[in-house]
Amino acid sequence: DPLPPPLPKKQLQRAESLPAPAPSHDDAEARAGSILYSIPAGQGAPPRDRPSKKPLSKSQSLGEPLAPGSPQKAPSGSLKELTFGTGDGELGQLLESPAAVSGVVLGCQEASLARLSALLQEELLGPEERQQLLEAELLGKRWAALGVLEPQPCCQSGDAWYFRVGFTFQHSQLQFAAKVPKPCCSSLGVQSSLGTHCSIQRLLGRFTDRLPRELLLPGIPGAQSPSREEPACPAPQPVLQVLLCAEVPQQTLAEFVKGSHALHRSSPGHYERLGCLLLLQLCMGLEHLRGQNVVQGDLCPENLLLVQCPCPPQRQKELLGLSLPRLLISSFFKVQEKQRPCSSSQELDWSRALAAPSPPTAAELNLGRLIYQILHVDISLEDILSFRSKRLPEIPSLSIYSAGLKRLASLLLHRDPHQRVSILQARAILQVLLWGPRQELFARSRKSLELLRSWLQVKRALLLLRFAENSAGAAASPGLEEWLCCQYFQGVTEHTLYQVTQVLY
Repeated sequence: DPLPPPLPKKQLQRAESLPAPAPSHDDAEARAGSILYSIPAGQGAPPRDRPSKKPLSKSQSLGEPLAPGSPQKAPSGSLKELTFGTGDGELGQLLESPAAVSGVVLGCQEASLARLSALLQEELLGPEERQQLLEAELLGKRWAALGVLEPQPCCQSGDAWYFRVGFTFQHSQLQFAAKVPKPCCSSLGVQSSLGTHCSIQRLLGRFTDRLPRELLLPGIPGAQSPSREEPACPAPQPVLQVLLCAEVPQQTLAEFVKGSHALHRSSPGHYERLGCLLLLQLCMGLEHLRGQNVVQGDLCPENLLLVQCPCPPQRQKELLGLSLPRLLISSFFKVQEKQRPCSSSQELDWSRALAAPSPPTAAELNLGRLIYQILHVDISLEDILSFRSKRLPEIPSLSIYSAGLKRLASLLLHRDPHQRVSILQARAILQVLLWGPRQELFARSRKSLELLRSWLQVKRALLLLRFAENSAGAAASPGLEEWLCCQYFQGVTEHTLYQVTQVLY
């Protein structure tokens, strides 16, 4: 028989068969700073000419790559359903190797943080279904259906007065705020479609009606004045637009800062941590507005509202009189409405400042200015725009947060647009200032993705242990700060931490 034809020789591709030269340590660390690269544990950066053959899963993106050296997690859907009572037969399918066990533990921790975050958010904002029923019940209601609890405004912001009112709903007495906008300051059309967010004032209803005679509006012609004697022919009260808001503001940020000088001197660490938490809430609200194609109105301390959260006596004792309030943005306008009339000469100055070459955006400018104001450091428009000086005012170092806040303010107000940080980056910097990683983590070990990944895994486990221990003891129930902390550790990655710590430290 004739011999069969020879088989074709297999050609070897050197790029596939020969190992690539190991990159230098500096090159690996430089690529680690980019969110477009994933560095496996114990290896260098991936070769440039060897793209990954495994397509990205639906839960992945270029911004959040998975390191091949990381523990392989079980499908997220199955982890969400795992509980202490899950049968051993089902658990056994997930425990095939130590790496699989580690993946299950890490995945369950992330799923638990997500559930805790959702529960705490519902505790802070109330069930969504109940809010919708309340909105339907308030439809068409006016002053006659509401009980005015106090004739004086409970809070006066730069653009509105707020009155505490009561309303009977589902056999319970509710309290919320009646917002009476000042002339030419209404943002009703925008505020009606912003959705629910912890840092955004929530609108329950609206109506137009004549103001009740017992309400006092200082400075409004025709409104009742605080006089003891009734005139013979009282003037009719004005007809004004009224917005019903779910949260009752206690004071503005301007009033809080003005009354906290002594607290800042006596407890600088507690006060400046509180300032970081307030700024973090503001950043989260500004991010939400940007997603709605809406920007804040006149973003100044007078228009930022503080709503006191319920605080158990144990927590008040721990915080030395400090309790974290919710911060609410209450003034809005659409992006295409930027050319609106300025409500004050100061706002006109700020709008002109934004026309300067390479200026910060309005949000960055105002956030940088707010850092100085919260820290009781005077700052002017000329200081920010470097008209008179090349250096911003000095922020004194009073606590572990001072240097970080000073660094953040300088980055928000930087004249070079390439070095300026966005609101999203400012939020990440504030989270690192509050919950780490701190600079001492890198004192013994060189910063790497592996180190930051390990730090995240340990901190998530310790956070869940704290929740478990507090729930079993006499500690106060979790509140706003715990929810903000859960949000951070639920979503942050080692890649984000690498970039943020590079900028901050």
